[in-house]
Amino acid sequence: MATKTENNTSPTVKKDIVENLTQTPLQSQSKDKDQSMAESPLHKLFVDALKDIYYAENAIVDALTKMEAAATTEELKDAFEDHQLQTKKHVTRLEKVFKLIGEQPEKKECKAIVGIIKEGEEIIKSTEEGSMTRDVGLIIAAQKVEHYEIATYGGLVQLAITMGHDKAADLLERTLQEEEDTDLLLTDIAESSININAEQED
Repeated sequence: MATKTENNTSPTVKKDIVENLTQTPLQSQSKDKDQSMAESPLHKLFVDALKDIYYAENAIVDALTKMEAAATTEELKDAFEDHQLQTKKHVTRLEKVFKLIGEQPEKKECKAIVGIIKEGEEIIKSTEEGSMTRDVGLIIAAQKVEHYEIATYGGLVQLAITMGHDKAADLLERTLQEEEDTDLLLTDIAESSININAEQED
């Protein structure tokens, strides 16, 4: 009489066996590559930089409120208001990037942006309210922010491309282009009248 063999294999182990048997060698290699990439120093550096700029973008939203209130000309006020709305979109876009690479959105204090924002606050304190000179200083402070963001996003785009995060790269590239456009707009505002009017102030 044949004896019945008891099957002690757990459901989890069975599932793993089935998955391994049904995966093609190419799928298996791709999975191993993704896992290896997620644990690589380059991936950790990329995520760290995302956390840094995520903190920065949130801080910039608050800073732009103060800069808009302190600005003299309506043109500059409008530029700061528009960029604040744009920056909020950048925050949302970064959250999508985190999701695309399998990470949770998280802030890491960005000491560079903290320092740049502090400089902007000092400009407000040290310039006369309602003056063109204050507007000149605010534009310089805002462009320092833009240049930091341009450098950061430029690096992030290239890293995303290198690691094969094509969708993330596209999102980061869109933000990079918008930061560059804002920088050019601020230059145009300064050169069109504000710098000239400030030069004539006593």
